[in-house]
Amino acid sequence: MNLDEKSLFLDAMEDVKPLKNCNSSRWLKPAQQKVVQKPDIAQLDNFLTADFLEIIPLATPLEFKREGLQTGVLDKLRLGKYQQQANLNLIRQPVEQCRQMLFVFIQEAKKAGLRNVLIVHGKGREDKSHANIVRSYLARWLMEFEEVQAFCCAMPHHGGSGACYVALKKSPQEKVENRERHAKHSR
Repeated sequence: MNLDEKSLFLDAMEDVKPLKNCNSSRWLKPAQQKVVQKPDIAQLDNFLTADFLEIIPLATPLEFKREGLQTGVLDKLRLGKYQQQANLNLIRQPVEQCRQMLFVFIQEAKKAGLRNVLIVHGKGREDKSHANIVRSYLARWLMEFEEVQAFCCAMPHHGGSGACYVALKKSPQEKVENRERHAKHSR
Protein backbone atom coordinates (compact mmCIF):
# COMPACT_ATOMS: atom_id res chain seq x y z
CA MET A 1 0.00 0.00 0.00
CA ASN A 2 1.43 3.37 -0.91
CA LEU A 3 1.05 6.53 1.18
CA ASP A 4 -2.00 7.85 -0.72
CA GLU A 5 -3.90 4.55 -0.38
CA LYS A 6 -3.07 4.34 3.33
CA SER A 7 -4.34 7.87 4.00
CA LEU A 8 -7.53 7.17 2.02
CA PHE A 9 -8.09 4.00 4.06
CA LEU A 10 -7.55 5.76 7.39
CA ASP A 11 -9.91 8.59 6.34
CA ALA A 12 -12.60 6.04 5.44
CA MET A 13 -12.19 4.15 8.72
CA GLU A 14 -12.07 7.26 10.94
CA ASP A 15 -15.56 6.87 12.47
CA VAL A 16 -15.44 3.06 12.87
CA LYS A 17 -15.68 1.80 16.48
CA PRO A 18 -14.66 -1.68 17.65
CA LEU A 19 -17.33 -4.09 18.86
CA LYS A 20 -17.59 -4.10 22.66
CA ASN A 21 -18.50 -7.73 23.34
CA CYS A 22 -16.97 -9.80 20.57
CA ASN A 23 -18.18 -13.07 22.13
CA SER A 24 -21.80 -12.20 21.39
CA SER A 25 -21.14 -11.71 17.68
CA ARG A 26 -21.48 -14.66 15.35
CA TRP A 27 -20.06 -14.76 11.91
CA LEU A 28 -22.26 -16.70 9.57
CA LYS A 29 -20.93 -18.34 6.47
CA PRO A 30 -22.87 -17.37 3.39
CA ALA A 31 -25.51 -19.99 2.66
CA GLN A 32 -24.53 -22.27 -0.17
CA GLN A 33 -27.00 -22.54 -2.95
CA LYS A 34 -28.57 -25.96 -3.01
CA VAL A 35 -28.01 -27.88 -6.18
CA VAL A 36 -31.38 -29.15 -7.27
CA GLN A 37 -31.06 -32.37 -9.18
CA LYS A 38 -33.53 -32.71 -11.97
CA PRO A 39 -35.15 -36.14 -11.96
CA ASP A 40 -34.16 -38.39 -14.82
CA ILE A 41 -37.41 -38.62 -16.75
CA ALA A 42 -36.40 -41.96 -18.26
CA GLN A 43 -36.11 -43.43 -14.74
CA LEU A 44 -39.48 -42.26 -13.41
CA ASP A 45 -41.18 -45.40 -14.70
CA ASN A 46 -38.31 -47.76 -13.83
CA PHE A 47 -40.05 -50.79 -12.32
CA LEU A 48 -36.94 -52.95 -11.93
CA THR A 49 -36.55 -54.15 -8.36
CA ALA A 50 -33.47 -53.68 -6.24
CA ASP A 51 -34.74 -55.68 -3.26
CA PHE A 52 -33.30 -58.81 -1.68
CA LEU A 53 -31.40 -60.90 -4.19
CA GLU A 54 -30.93 -64.62 -4.37
CA ILE A 55 -27.48 -65.05 -5.87
CA ILE A 56 -27.27 -67.46 -8.80
CA PRO A 57 -24.28 -69.82 -8.41
CA LEU A 58 -21.57 -69.37 -11.04
CA ALA A 59 -22.01 -72.97 -12.19
CA THR A 60 -25.66 -72.28 -13.10
CA PRO A 61 -25.94 -70.82 -16.61
CA LEU A 62 -28.34 -67.92 -17.16
CA GLU A 63 -31.35 -69.04 -19.16
CA PHE A 64 -34.98 -68.04 -19.44
CA LYS A 65 -37.78 -68.66 -21.93
CA ARG A 66 -41.30 -67.20 -21.85
CA GLU A 67 -44.29 -69.48 -22.03
CA GLY A 68 -45.26 -70.13 -25.66
CA LEU A 69 -41.85 -69.42 -27.18
CA GLN A 70 -40.66 -72.23 -29.42
CA THR A 71 -37.67 -74.23 -28.20
CA GLY A 72 -36.04 -73.83 -31.60
CA VAL A 73 -35.85 -70.08 -31.02
CA LEU A 74 -34.03 -70.60 -27.73
CA ASP A 75 -31.71 -73.15 -29.36
CA LYS A 76 -30.78 -70.69 -32.12
CA LEU A 77 -30.32 -67.95 -29.51
CA ARG A 78 -28.03 -70.23 -27.48
CA LEU A 79 -25.93 -70.96 -30.57
CA GLY A 80 -25.62 -67.25 -31.40
CA LYS A 81 -27.38 -67.65 -34.76
CA TYR A 82 -29.26 -64.36 -34.43
CA GLN A 83 -27.37 -61.20 -35.33
CA GLN A 84 -26.82 -58.94 -32.32
CA GLN A 85 -28.30 -55.55 -33.19
CA ALA A 86 -27.02 -53.68 -30.11
CA ASN A 87 -25.02 -54.35 -26.97
CA LEU A 88 -24.77 -53.01 -23.43
CA ASN A 89 -21.65 -53.21 -21.28
CA LEU A 90 -22.29 -53.39 -17.51
CA ILE A 91 -18.77 -54.39 -16.46
CA ARG A 92 -17.57 -52.72 -13.23
CA GLN A 93 -20.68 -50.54 -12.95
CA PRO A 94 -22.46 -50.09 -9.59
CA VAL A 95 -25.62 -52.17 -9.28
CA GLU A 96 -27.96 -49.15 -9.26
CA GLN A 97 -26.31 -47.74 -12.35
CA CYS A 98 -26.65 -51.15 -14.04
CA ARG A 99 -30.35 -51.09 -13.19
CA GLN A 100 -30.79 -47.66 -14.74
CA MET A 101 -28.67 -48.43 -17.80
CA LEU A 102 -30.54 -51.67 -18.48
CA PHE A 103 -33.93 -49.99 -18.17
CA VAL A 104 -33.02 -47.25 -20.67
CA PHE A 105 -31.31 -49.77 -23.00
CA ILE A 106 -34.33 -52.08 -23.24
CA GLN A 107 -36.73 -49.12 -23.70
CA GLU A 108 -34.55 -47.75 -26.52
CA ALA A 109 -34.24 -51.19 -28.13
CA LYS A 110 -38.02 -51.54 -28.00
CA LYS A 111 -38.51 -48.12 -29.65
CA ALA A 112 -35.99 -49.00 -32.35
CA GLY A 113 -37.71 -52.33 -33.03
CA LEU A 114 -34.62 -54.40 -32.19
CA ARG A 115 -35.05 -58.13 -31.72
CA ASN A 116 -31.69 -59.43 -30.47
CA VAL A 117 -29.25 -57.70 -28.16
CA LEU A 118 -26.14 -58.64 -26.22
CA ILE A 119 -25.58 -57.65 -22.60
CA VAL A 120 -22.07 -58.00 -21.17
CA HIS A 121 -22.07 -58.29 -17.37
CA GLY A 122 -18.63 -59.72 -16.65
CA LYS A 123 -17.37 -62.86 -14.97
CA GLY A 124 -16.63 -63.37 -11.32
CA ARG A 125 -14.48 -66.02 -9.69
CA GLU A 126 -16.63 -66.30 -6.59
CA ASP A 127 -20.39 -66.47 -6.09
CA LYS A 128 -20.37 -63.23 -4.07
CA SER A 129 -18.17 -61.28 -6.48
CA HIS A 130 -19.53 -58.01 -7.86
CA ALA A 131 -19.78 -59.42 -11.39
CA ASN A 132 -21.90 -62.35 -10.18
CA ILE A 133 -24.16 -60.05 -8.16
CA VAL A 134 -24.75 -57.94 -11.30
CA ARG A 135 -25.31 -61.17 -13.25
CA SER A 136 -27.89 -62.36 -10.70
CA TYR A 137 -29.71 -59.02 -10.72
CA LEU A 138 -29.62 -59.00 -14.51
CA ALA A 139 -31.36 -62.38 -14.65
CA ARG A 140 -34.10 -61.09 -12.36
CA TRP A 141 -34.48 -57.76 -14.17
CA LEU A 142 -34.69 -59.30 -17.63
CA MET A 143 -37.58 -61.51 -16.47
CA GLU A 144 -39.40 -58.38 -15.27
CA PHE A 145 -39.52 -56.93 -18.79
CA GLU A 146 -42.54 -57.99 -20.82
CA GLU A 147 -40.49 -57.27 -23.96
CA VAL A 148 -37.93 -59.98 -23.12
CA GLN A 149 -38.88 -63.29 -24.72
CA ALA A 150 -35.78 -65.23 -23.75
CA PHE A 151 -32.17 -64.91 -22.65
CA CYS A 152 -29.19 -67.23 -22.31
CA CYS A 153 -25.40 -67.27 -21.98
CA ALA A 154 -23.50 -65.98 -24.98
CA MET A 155 -21.09 -67.90 -27.16
CA PRO A 156 -17.39 -67.67 -26.15
CA HIS A 157 -16.56 -65.17 -28.92
CA HIS A 158 -19.26 -62.82 -27.53
CA GLY A 159 -18.19 -63.13 -23.88
CA GLY A 160 -19.30 -66.63 -22.87
CA SER A 161 -20.63 -66.82 -19.33
CA GLY A 162 -19.79 -63.13 -18.86
CA ALA A 163 -22.47 -62.06 -21.34
CA CYS A 164 -25.96 -63.03 -22.40
CA TYR A 165 -28.04 -62.95 -25.54
CA VAL A 166 -31.49 -61.40 -25.14
CA ALA A 167 -34.39 -61.96 -27.54
CA LEU A 168 -37.04 -59.24 -27.56
CA LYS A 169 -40.66 -59.39 -28.73
CA LYS A 170 -41.60 -58.36 -32.23
CA SER A 171 -43.21 -54.98 -32.58
CA PRO A 172 -46.90 -55.01 -33.66
CA GLN A 173 -45.82 -53.75 -37.10
CA GLU A 174 -43.33 -56.62 -37.49
CA LYS A 175 -46.03 -59.12 -36.54
CA VAL A 176 -48.30 -57.82 -39.30
CA GLU A 177 -45.47 -57.91 -41.84
CA ASN A 178 -44.60 -61.45 -40.79
CA ARG A 179 -48.23 -62.60 -41.17
CA GLU A 180 -48.42 -61.04 -44.63
CA ARG A 181 -45.15 -62.66 -45.68
CA HIS A 182 -46.27 -66.11 -44.52
CA ALA A 183 -49.79 -65.67 -45.93
CA LYS A 184 -48.30 -65.20 -49.43
CA HIS A 185 -46.41 -68.49 -49.09
CA SER A 186 -49.48 -70.47 -48.00
CA ARG A 187 -51.58 -69.53 -51.06
